[in-house]
Amino acid sequence: MLRRDRAMTAISVMLDIGFHAGRAGIAPAAEIADRLGLARRGMEPLLQALSRAGLLDSVRGPRGGYRLARPPREIGLAVIAHAVLAGGEEGREAHAPSGTLHAAVTEPLWRRLEAGVEAELAALTLEDLLRRAAAAGMTRPALGPINFAI
Repeated sequence: MLRRDRAMTAISVMLDIGFHAGRAGIAPAAEIADRLGLARRGMEPLLQALSRAGLLDSVRGPRGGYRLARPPREIGLAVIAHAVLAGGEEGREAHAPSGTLHAAVTEPLWRRLEAGVEAELAALTLEDLLRRAAAAGMTRPALGPINFAI
């Protein structure tokens, strides 16, 4: 769980979609990548993992992108982290340190730290982060005029 990079990126992506999605609730992947300073190509597997977990819906077409699959209040941060870490952590165990000092001191410490991170993530939802953004003075982008042309 303390693989901050992947879990933190997934939470940032979900927050970005919840914050910047337009009237249709869709955020194009290229725009998400630009706002977060990420390479779109490298972000694609993460978006796919979030979609497979039922957290994002993928919308195809020229105005396509990604949208939240559920309301922000129903998306826990721990669920987001687990969605992108599931299956990707086995390789980490194969390269983990060993030895008696590691087993007696470092490993128990790491387990305790991971439990604290998991508890904190389990207590928060995407809606909580959107509220924090508003409390920090951030405003969502203004929506353009509705186009009813057929």
